[in-house]
Amino acid sequence: MTTSLAKVTVEQTKSPIGRPASQRATLIGLGLNKIGRRASLEDTPAVRGMIAKVAHLVRVIEADQTGTER
Repeated sequence: MTTSLAKVTVEQTKSPIGRPASQRATLIGLGLNKIGRRASLEDTPAVRGMIAKVAHLVRVIEADQTGTER
């Protein structure tokens, strides 16, 4: 039996220009590299930590169990 992890969608809202290299690398790790891009990721503690590190550059769009955004 496999468990389906919840998904979280992250959208980049600001540019990484002028930010530390670690924040730019975190955005790339999240699958983001341009303003307006969205990435749908599994909701794990590691991903949540990455989002927290660049929270000022991204917007979180949480999806419920049916996959619809709220």
